[in-house]
Parts: sequence; C-alpha cells; structure tokens
Amino acid sequence: MTVRRDFQEPARCRPDLVIGREDLFAGARDQLASGGSVLLHGPAGIGKSTVLRALAEEYGATARTVLRCSATESESHLPFLALADLFGLVLDDVSPRLPLAQRTALESALTGRGESSLQRDGLALRLAVLSALRALAAHGSVLVVADDLQWLDPASAELLGFAARRLEGTPVQLLCAVRTEGQESQEYDRHLRSCPPGTLAVRLGPLSRTQVAQLLDHRGHGQLPRSTVREIHRTSAGNPLFALELGRALADSPTPPRPGEPLPVPTSLRALVLSRLDMLSVEARRTLLVASAGARPSPALLHAAGRENAEAECAQAAELGLLATEPDAPAVRFAHPLISAALYAEAPAHERRAAHAALSTAASDPIERARHLALATTGTDPDVAARLAEAAALARDRGAPSVAAHLGLLAARHTPADGTPGPEERRLQAAEDAITAGEIDLARDIAREVLSRASVPAERVRAWIIVIDTAGHTMAEVDAVFPQALADAGDDPRLLALVHYQLAWRALIVEGDFTEAREAAAHAAELAARGKDRRTELLSLAFQAQTETLMGHPQAPRTIERALKEPQDPRVAWHHNGAASARFRWLVMSDQLTEARATVTALLREVRRRGSVESEVHFLRGIAETELRAGHCGRALELARESLRLARDSGIGETASAMLTSLAEASGGDVDRALALAREAVEHAEEDGDQMYLSRALGALGYAQLVAGDPAGTVRSLRRVRNLELGLGITDPARGRWQGDLAEALVRIGEPAEAQDVIDVSREHALRLGRESVLAVLDRSEALVRAAQGDLEAAVAQLTSAQHRLGKLGYGLEEARAALALARLRGKARAGTASSVYDEATRMFRRCRALPWLRQVDEFLTAPEPEPARAVPDALDALDILAAMERQVAALVMEGATNREIAARLFISVKTVEATLTRVYRKLGIRSRVDIVRLAAARRAK
Repeated sequence: MTVRRDFQEPARCRPDLVIGREDLFAGARDQLASGGSVLLHGPAGIGKSTVLRALAEEYGATARTVLRCSATESESHLPFLALADLFGLVLDDVSPRLPLAQRTALESALTGRGESSLQRDGLALRLAVLSALRALAAHGSVLVVADDLQWLDPASAELLGFAARRLEGTPVQLLCAVRTEGQESQEYDRHLRSCPPGTLAVRLGPLSRTQVAQLLDHRGHGQLPRSTVREIHRTSAGNPLFALELGRALADSPTPPRPGEPLPVPTSLRALVLSRLDMLSVEARRTLLVASAGARPSPALLHAAGRENAEAECAQAAELGLLATEPDAPAVRFAHPLISAALYAEAPAHERRAAHAALSTAASDPIERARHLALATTGTDPDVAARLAEAAALARDRGAPSVAAHLGLLAARHTPADGTPGPEERRLQAAEDAITAGEIDLARDIAREVLSRASVPAERVRAWIIVIDTAGHTMAEVDAVFPQALADAGDDPRLLALVHYQLAWRALIVEGDFTEAREAAAHAAELAARGKDRRTELLSLAFQAQTETLMGHPQAPRTIERALKEPQDPRVAWHHNGAASARFRWLVMSDQLTEARATVTALLREVRRRGSVESEVHFLRGIAETELRAGHCGRALELARESLRLARDSGIGETASAMLTSLAEASGGDVDRALALAREAVEHAEEDGDQMYLSRALGALGYAQLVAGDPAGTVRSLRRVRNLELGLGITDPARGRWQGDLAEALVRIGEPAEAQDVIDVSREHALRLGRESVLAVLDRSEALVRAAQGDLEAAVAQLTSAQHRLGKLGYGLEEARAALALARLRGKARAGTASSVYDEATRMFRRCRALPWLRQVDEFLTAPEPEPARAVPDALDALDILAAMERQVAALVMEGATNREIAARLFISVKTVEATLTRVYRKLGIRSRVDIVRLAAARRAK
C-alpha cells in the first residue's frame, strides 16, 4: 500500500504527534540515550515517520553530526541516491581524511562524475562509507536518520548495512523506519541485520479508540460525536493516518452519513486502498460490493444474494490483496476495513441499493434483513418502518441498544407523518436506546431534532428529559431546560413526575442540597403514583433512598423497602439508579461487604446482558469499591481501570471512575497515577459544578497524598472535604471514609488537637448509625494521637483492638494499616526498628497486593537510624549543615513537593532525590519528611 506524499504527515513535529506511543517512545528514547540504535517498523500510515521525526528532533540537538535520508518508491531505482542524501553536505569535510582509492570511489558515486558501481568499486565504496562515518565520529557523536528503508536504492542499502555492522565502539547511532505489513511480519529482519548490533526493533501497532479520539481532538476534530469516533476507529483499524483523513472528510462534509451507512471515505484514501480495484473483473467487483454491504459476509451469504461465482471472485480479490486469506475461516474478510468502506463509497447509489435488496432476502438474521430492506428502500413505507421497529425491539431484547437506536432511526425515516406510532415517537425511543448504549451525543442530537418539530406535550417533555439525561453531571449547563419542560408538562402528573425527578438530581448535583433533593424525589414519587407511572415512581423512591443513606437519615431502610415492593419494572430493577443499586450502597455503608458484592455482581451481569453502558460503568465501580474495602487491591485496580476505560470511551461517568481508580491506584498500583487521576477528578467536578463528586474527588486526592508521603497536602484536601460535607448536610462518615486519613495526617504534621476533634465529631455520627468499621478506623487514628502525646501503652492497646475488629469485619487493607501503625509504635518502644515487628504488616499488605503500602514498609525498614553519638544541631542551624543540592531538595519537601515533582523541578532522577533525602535524614538525625518540616518550622519560630 503506497502512501502518497500529498497527505503524509507534515514535517513539523509537535508533542501531540506521538499520542498513543508514549511507552514505545520512552523505550526508544532510553535506547538512544544509552548509545544504541533504533529501528521502527509497522504498516503504512501507522505513524513511524512521526515517531522518527520526534526522536530525531529530540536527539538531533545532542549529536554533533546528523545525517538524514528519506527515500521514495519512485526514486528507489536510482543508485546511490540515499547515499548522496546522507553524505552530500559533509563530503567536503570527510574526503580529505579518506585514502585516495576510497575518496575517488565515494566522490564518483555521490557526484556522478565518472562511472561507479558496486560490481566495479565494491570494496572501496564499502570501506569509504565506513571510513567516512568513523571520521565524522572522531569529532563527536553521529546520528543517522533514515526513513522508509524499504525504498532505499539497493546500492545505498548495501553500503549502509556494511558500515553499520562494523561500527561497534564508535559513537554512530542509527534511527531508522521501515514499512512492514501484518502483525507477525518478519520483513524487518533483513533491515535489522543491516543495523548495528543491539539495535532495538520497535513495532508500531494500531491506536486504541481512546487514542484515536485524542488524536482527532488534537487535530481540531474533537467536535465529532463519540459514536462517529468509534466508527472512525473501526474503519481505520486504529491507523492514525487513516483516522485523520476520515475525520477531516467528516468535518468537511455538510451532511453526516445516515444511520446504517458507512463513513464517507475521502478521495485520497479511496485512491490509496482501491488502486488495485481496476484489475478486478466487473463481476468480482459486484461481489465485493455485496460483501462490503453485509455485516458478516460469507461465501454462503454471497451465494444466497445471487453471486454464483463468489469463491472464484473472492480468490481473485485475495490475490490482489483486497481480501484476507484465511483458509479455515468461513467469513469473507477484507484485508483492511477501509477497503470495504472505500469500495462501498465508490459505488453508485443504485448499485448500493441493489446490493442491500439482495441481502434483505439472503440474510438469515431478522435484524440484518430489516436493515438491508431499509437501505434498499427510498421514501416512507409503513411496512418497512414496522419491520424496522420490530427489529429494533429484538435488538433491545438481545442487549444491543446501539443497534436498536440505529434501527429506530431508520424506522422513523420510513414512517409516514400520520403513522401510528409517529416518526417522533420512534426517534425518541431511538434516543433512549442511544443513552443506554452510551451514545450520548447521538441521543442529544435526536432530542434536539424532535424539539424543533414536535408540538405534542408528552413528546416534548420526553425530549427535554433526554436533553437533561445527556448532560450527566454537567446539569448546570441545562438549567434553562427545566422551566420549558415544566411549561410543556402543564398539570399532567405523569409528565410533571418526570421533570421533578430530574429536579431532584439537580438539587443534589448543582446545589449540593441533600435535603432539597430528598424532598424533590419524594414529590416526584407522589406525582408518578397519581399518574400511574410505576417506573418513575420506583426511580424516585430509589433516589430518595440513596439520598437518605448518604445523609445518614433514619428513614433510609424503610424507603429502600418501599422501592423494592412489587410490582417492579424490569427496566428499573437493574438500573444503576434503581432500588437494588440503592440497597447496594446501603449494604456497603453498613459493613455488609459479602452481600454487597453479591448484589452488585448480579446487577453487573444483568446490565451487560442488556447492553447498558452507563449502568455497566457504575456497577464496575461498585464491585471495585467492595473489593477495595475487602482489601483485594489487585482485583479492585483491574475493575477500576476497566471502568475508567469504558467511561472514557463512552463519555459517561468519567469523574466518578477517575476518582475510584485513584483510590485503587493509591492502594494497589501507582501513587503518581493516583495523584494525577484524583486531580483530574477534582478539576472536572469543579468545572461541572458537581458538589457531590467534588467532595469524593478531594477525598481520593487526600488519600493519595497520604500514601505519597505528603500529610500536609492530605490535610489541605480533606479539610475542604470536611467543609463541603458540612455544607451539603452529609453526616454519615461511611460515605467517604476520609475522617481517619485526615486525623492521621493531622497527627503527622503536629496537630493532634485538631485530629482529636475530627475523631470525636465523626465518632458521634458513627455510633448513632452503627458504622462499626468507621469506629475501628477512628480508634486506629486516636491511637496515633495518644502515641503523639506520649501514651504508648494506651496507643498499642487501642491499635490492637482496632486491628482485630477490622479483620473480623473483613476490611483487609484497613486491618493491615492498623498492623503497620502498631509495628511502628512497637519499634519505637524497643528503641530500635527491628524488622520482625513489621512481619505481620508485610504479610497482610502482600495478601492485599497493596504495593504502595508495601513500599512504605520497606522505607521504614531501610530508613537510616539517627546516630546516637552525634548531637543534632539546634533548629536554627539544622538546615545550614546541608550541601547545596541537599538544601534544595529539603526546601522543596517543605513546600509539599513529591519526589517525582522534586526530580522534575531540579532536572534529576527520582532515585537521586531518594538518595539525597537519605543523606539529609542522616545528617540531621531525623527519619522522615515530617521531621524536615518541623525543623523548618522551628527555624522560622526563632
């Protein structure tokens, strides 16, 4: 597949051009930094040249000499052309340093003055290239940058390979890129053999859907709907060049493709992928068109669609590389999805309709038959519309709401204006299916279209509700919708119930008022009961129950019972805002982890069967949370990451998933990533005006800061949480479980009185609500207060009790944290830190797979002890005994910077920061970051 120059990536390199290649880029960067060479390989358009340019730009500045060549297919027959590109500008410098025979051969090859060939001057030319590189390297490092090695003229390739194999010990590095096809392709082997020994071969694969979305956004196509981005990813197969071309074509197109139609393929890509189409027979081309129109084409399907010679025609296409050759596979598969899309886009409209008409009778699946019938039909047709509506219902029952949404739109398009049901009703059903599928942009667009035409109050209110639903946690952006929806609802209790249910959510998310939210939900339930709308009544009761649970309201269990009474609506029973979900939240907060896990696991299984993306994201978080509480940190991290990936793909629940994943990362993964995710969640919640999730996100940030060794940061974050929850009216400490972390951090920074106040206030509410795990955690924190006050015996007794109770309740990680605190106190009591006192905590953290906490144990064990014979300088002079670098690091610690942040600001490695801090501790006779802060505070006081 030849990539034409007119739509290759521009030469200028920007950081966003390596989107999705960060790990590969880092590996290649490390290889170059260590003096090695790199060979990038992968299919056309996959981004090899982009990564090569970025690496060359970064390392070109460090090399004394950079030699470049970029071959093209049209010039590959010209001998020594690549060699001339590489050495043309330095020939005058190196020629005088070459032996006469070598100089003559090289000048003849590069300048064309005289006849030169490998057959005639082979040895002299080979040695001349090697000598020239060595001569350049004698004055400093040399970087050879060669793109598109597959198009290098054979003579230049042979000479470069000869020299490269003999450059060991010379500061000459190669940075090359070569095109290879297929995941298992070994075409790069011969090029790798022509590179210096130890060259790193890096294969560039397709981008993920999220990475394609990020790339499109960076290139100015971020306004495309998520469903369209998903189709771009599918059609491009993750190829960044193809994705960008498709995105550009869609952005330039005045009308988007209709439901069921593939993406428009720009002329540039059509020419690229269909260059071999003219070599097909007319009949083979028609067979491929039918295959491109089918969802799962097979020889049997093509035969049923009237293509009698399908096997022979597919074989002809496979020989030309248009179809993949899979002897044992029954399906007809295009070599690349873009070939299918381009072939379909190239065909005239009447030929496409003919292909769909043939498939409407040949396909065995009723959904597929209905889709093809719609695409073969023009204008309105009530029979076709009815068949499409039936197919949409079938897809909905099968758990394919995305398919149902697109079939519903086709049904609306073919429904006459006076049909029953009407076209607007079918569009609204399609929009609701789109919400279930996570296609939020599509649902919003459909609702807006209905509002521009509909005059029936029920249709208008339903459309307004869809607009509100698609806003998610950014409800403040649709404030103007509520008065319009209430006006359209009039005095109809059924319609008013829909609006007041959304107003309850608004009170919670936008206003942060739990009391108002509870009252609005109760009012919505009453209106729905009057209007005999059981679904809205159940949703309202479930919301009321969730609100009461979070408030610590005594009515919560009774409201949950009301929401679980028969008759139930199956759409609510498994919904993430339904009564079962409210009961799950109550179980988690009441320390019934086993039953909570069983409940949410069953809910996740059901929503996956039904294809509800938003509920799936929600329940994945729920299972992750129960696993985290139980101390199964590895499993929790896997689930949280899965939830975050799905949330980002669909654009649903990103803030909540980032928050939960931050907690999981801080407990069982990467603390720096935990901090980044928590700050992202805080930023998004603040931007959205979401008070409810702002407090949760700040709680996650405070926990991550505690694990990262930044208690001052923890105090700043969790003091905000305390103030927010006070204003929100949240009194149940089991909601965010941040109180123990705040108290612990306050002790660490020398504020035991405030820590005791947090414990006392939280304990009062925990006792009232019977939150046993919260009480045990508060006891653990209170033991730290007592230890700070010098009462070690009482602290050890309280910690021992807290550890036992947490273990009995099944809170594995909290139990391990109590064991760690106990080990530290016992180590102090023994006037030395013996590793044996940490054995139990180490065993528990390993069982939990709590890697960040295990690292803390290692730090405690390896931290240098103060030297008894050495007097510690007084606070005023304490920091003055440090070397310059040590003072800089200590100063940044005082500011609350993490080791990684210090490394970035001082342009040193994290390991250097850690080693420097070890020296600081030893010189000052201290053991932790907190002691540095205390010394600094004492110095300021004097």
